[in-house]
Amino acid sequence: MSIKPVPAVLHAASMSIMAYGFVSLGTIASDEWIREQTGGHWQFLTIIGLAAAWVTMALSLLGDLFPYFQSINGIKRSLLMVSLPVSIIVSGIYWTLMLAFPHLILPPVEASSEPVEPSSAPEAPQFYRIPLTMDLALHLAPSISLIFDFFVLERKYSAKQLKTQAPLLATLAAISYATWAEYCASKNGAYDSTPIKPVKRAKQVEVKKLNGTAKPGLKVKKADKKVVKKRKVKTKGALAEDDEEDWEDMDDEEEADLRALTKHQFEASDEEGEATHSGGLSDLEEGSEDEDDEPLRDGNVQELQFSDDSADELEVGENEEEGSDADSDDSDGPITAKNIEARSRRLERRAAEDAELERAEANYAEPTEAFFKLPTAEEREKEKVSGISDVQEVQMRMAECVKVLNDFKDLAAEGRSRSEYTEQLISDIASYYGYNEFLAEKLFELFSVSEAIEFFEANEVPRPVTIRTNTLRARRRDLAQALINRGVNLEPIGKWTNVGLQVFESSVPIGATPEYLAGHYMLQAASSFLPVIALAPQPNERVLDMASAPGGKTTHMSALMQNTGLIFANDANKARTKSLCANVHRLGCKNVVVCSYDGREFPKVLGGFDRVLLDAPCSGTGVISKDASVKTNKTERDFTLLSHLQKQLILCAIDSIDASSKTGGYIVYSTCSVTVDENEAVVDYALRKRPNAKLVDTGLEFGVPGFTKFRGKKFNEKLSLTRRFYPHVHNMDGFYVAKFKIEKKQKKQESKEETSEMEGVVLTEEGLTKDAELTFDDAQDETYITESKRRHRKKLGYRVKPRNQAQVAAAG
Repeated sequence: MSIKPVPAVLHAASMSIMAYGFVSLGTIASDEWIREQTGGHWQFLTIIGLAAAWVTMALSLLGDLFPYFQSINGIKRSLLMVSLPVSIIVSGIYWTLMLAFPHLILPPVEASSEPVEPSSAPEAPQFYRIPLTMDLALHLAPSISLIFDFFVLERKYSAKQLKTQAPLLATLAAISYATWAEYCASKNGAYDSTPIKPVKRAKQVEVKKLNGTAKPGLKVKKADKKVVKKRKVKTKGALAEDDEEDWEDMDDEEEADLRALTKHQFEASDEEGEATHSGGLSDLEEGSEDEDDEPLRDGNVQELQFSDDSADELEVGENEEEGSDADSDDSDGPITAKNIEARSRRLERRAAEDAELERAEANYAEPTEAFFKLPTAEEREKEKVSGISDVQEVQMRMAECVKVLNDFKDLAAEGRSRSEYTEQLISDIASYYGYNEFLAEKLFELFSVSEAIEFFEANEVPRPVTIRTNTLRARRRDLAQALINRGVNLEPIGKWTNVGLQVFESSVPIGATPEYLAGHYMLQAASSFLPVIALAPQPNERVLDMASAPGGKTTHMSALMQNTGLIFANDANKARTKSLCANVHRLGCKNVVVCSYDGREFPKVLGGFDRVLLDAPCSGTGVISKDASVKTNKTERDFTLLSHLQKQLILCAIDSIDASSKTGGYIVYSTCSVTVDENEAVVDYALRKRPNAKLVDTGLEFGVPGFTKFRGKKFNEKLSLTRRFYPHVHNMDGFYVAKFKIEKKQKKQESKEETSEMEGVVLTEEGLTKDAELTFDDAQDETYITESKRRHRKKLGYRVKPRNQAQVAAAG
């Protein structure tokens, strides 16, 4: 599954636009006032919808860049069912009001105090609105991005998801937002919606000016009154802690004047009239003292209403205080009512900077001792005997070993070698993932340190479920539509195949649908498509599949050949040919002949083929996710026997080809293993033993090139044309594919050595069934070989001599 560049660019662009809209909130006039409220900007549905849309786009971008992590796509699809309706609701309501009723959503622009000519006066009220780019980023970009992603880029949702999951998630989201909005309103005193005017929760306390006139004007909440009181306390504290010399230099008269100014700054007086300052409040209306002061004493948030004149004076006072920060930097100067607030703020700012500096020093402090200690050999042996006591400790140790090996020069402990860290890491991998140490080391050697961990981790995750469309009976588009109607969630595998479909979830058994029983598709791993695509059989050709059961590759070739020509589907295990025949009949393959020969008997029994497919018996190290028993039951002897058998089979496959074929002359060798012994070593052996065999390009669009050298061994340079496939890279079973072109022989020579290579063992899934003239270093193997021959002859119906007591003891 490859990266999707175009969707990735679109998702990244959407994220950038929405991020610009959110960052631009700091430029609006009401930003500071909103931030001081409970919930800040996050109390508004617009901002919550914007954040949900941004997270959805971020997950979509991760899914485009890492398509093999299906969990990311699943989370994104669930979030999309919530963020899409929220964004549509926000955009619909906002733009409807903007176009039809702007006065309900936009605050009016304050009228200019300068006189204007009647001809130039505006005919309609003017409204303040945010810049258009910010407006579009906040109220239009999220919905447009999500709608495009839902209908164009995202695969279809199942009926179950649309009918049950989507309404449930939307309901939970609505309840959560209603609870959050009610909480914010209870703290702030109003249901705010910028820039819509607040909806009042509590009764206003009207403030009357001293001249007896009451006008609607600037509204100050009780929360602001508390801030004023807090500032008063902080300022008095600052006065107490400031330089004592300034106070000592004052005489009693100057000190009395200063205290009078301080009192005038923070307490409102009925005798001040219209000269009230930023901290003063006018008298309450007569008769409202008992009613309106009681809520203030109870702590409920109320809103105080000043006259227009008071509002102007309040703004002037605040501007003077803000300007005093820059004008009163000299802390040693005389304290006045004008610089008291500035000095208090400066002290608070210094305290915050000191706290931030202490946190930074704590974060960047050097560790006093090493966090990781490499166990000794004795400790490792004890752990092997007792088993893993702490899984988290093993995980931590593996992570530290990987870190050290990636930067050994700087991170390695003194006196420790690279081999010690490597041995410890392999031992931890074997114990943590359940491998024997031999296989863990063999697989570890194939990759870099970090990639090895990814490979072992990928083997713990099942591969995607895939099906292959049988083009003899259905088209992929029609099959996909039929399965979607049955509740199957699927999509095409990729551009490299036009018959594969990946199944994500299904409400019906995927192996028991009417379409499956009718032969419209075959349950088949995506990696099994690769050898057939590389072989590319043509119509009317004569093809041999040397190890064909259960028939996935055979029926695939039959479909490519359009039921023409002739395919010999061979399998050495006669019991497995039953499933092979069943699949051939179910899929309607009429050009297939099923046979059961030892693969080494070709071309003696049959020959002259245009193309040969050899999917050789192997150790299965590429399909550990399907068969976990491989982790523990494979030994060095198994790899030796399998490699010997594979070398024999590939030579027989080469000899079975008709080199004079006008359309063919090709062989594809493949295994579901990732070890070099079963792949590059076998192919290199065939190139040396059969000079008329040449490696050619496989024609596969992806895959890792094969090794040309490995741990001191050098192979033919043409081995770079072969292809490797890994679970952690391609999200499919580990696989190996090599393609040969067979040319006519220049000289026909058969030596005794080549003849002896035709003899050996035949290994099937049931185990070792036949041993021939094969010698080993261990003399005890001769007894096992003799017993194997005796059992094989008995199985074929021959009379065999009964074993004596010595033979029974040796075999037992």
